Amino acid sequence: MSTTYYIGADVHSNSTELAIEKRGKIVARYSVPTTIPAIINVLDSLQGKKYLAVEEGPMSGWLYRNLNGKLDQFISSDPRRNKLIASEGDKDDKIDSAKLASLLRGGFLREVYHSDDDDRAELKHWVSLYHDRVRDAVRGINKIRARCRMHGVTISRAVLRDPASRLKWLLKTKHNALANQLKMLWIGYDATVQQVKFAKRQLSTLSKKYNIIKQWSQLPGIGLIRATTIFAFLDTPWRFKKKNKLWKYCGVGLQRTTSGTDKKGRPRPAKLQLPWAVNRTLKNAVLGTALSAINQKDNVFKDYYERMLKDGIIASNARHAVARKLLTVMWGMWKTNSPFDEKVVCNELSRPTASALSR
Repeated sequence: MSTTYYIGADVHSNSTELAIEKRGKIVARYSVPTTIPAIINVLDSLQGKKYLAVEEGPMSGWLYRNLNGKLDQFISSDPRRNKLIASEGDKDDKIDSAKLASLLRGGFLREVYHSDDDDRAELKHWVSLYHDRVRDAVRGINKIRARCRMHGVTISRAVLRDPASRLKWLLKTKHNALANQLKMLWIGYDATVQQVKFAKRQLSTLSKKYNIIKQWSQLPGIGLIRATTIFAFLDTPWRFKKKNKLWKYCGVGLQRTTSGTDKKGRPRPAKLQLPWAVNRTLKNAVLGTALSAINQKDNVFKDYYERMLKDGIIASNARHAVARKLLTVMWGMWKTNSPFDEKVVCNELSRPTASALSR
């Protein structure tokens, strides 16, 4: 009979604590450097089936792509769920790795998806970098505007972004202290803008490998950045068995909550609400696509949105319904590797779902 080992790994940048459980008992512990050869050396010393669990973090994808072939199963687990189960009692790296092994053996871990493809992982990294740099650029603009307001000064968009306009404006301003502060802030802002442009060029180059990104660009409201963002974070359409799961993962699906009974002993009516524990970058890309489609002229999604408003559905629910329909269309195009067909979409939008009519 083959021996089964459940391995909990508490991973840090310099060291990894491994707790190895067999038949419900910790039989070995290892503290090794966080390098692939060191961890593989421990795994190779175990004869039998090997299941390893780590908590999701910055190094999880790297570990998954390098260790998955050495294991019967590699699980990168959701730390939010683990906290509810394993936050009691003393806490250190040895205890945490042992608890992780125990949770793995009991089947209590919720797995976080990682791609096997190094090229897709690289694309996802560039997508994250691009959005991080954009947020930093917006933050820089807001800081400049705030500094101007502190001195009772209004600054135009041209002055904010154009170096030639800035120079003329600085020569005219009477606030020497403000001018010196803005010169420093503009150095950081201009550097961030260059980083945004560089990251966008990388996205444009890497996305050319994937035909579905080009096909999604045929849809109203979606361009290179949004299409690449959605593709990078979803990775494959086969992750989701049902479109409801896709909607929830993207933050636009509805989840049901209910508890207890009323005074007459009847179950309380369920409430439908949007999930909060979602990837915000992905959710913003999906909702941004829906809003752009709604604001464009002459497209089936705008017509669908206006029809729902006429039926008495509030605007926020109608926007989320459009986002769900757009996601469904993109999901179908991805699975079938087919271009956008407006006639098929018109037929789909003629049958509003129950979730779309939620008020």
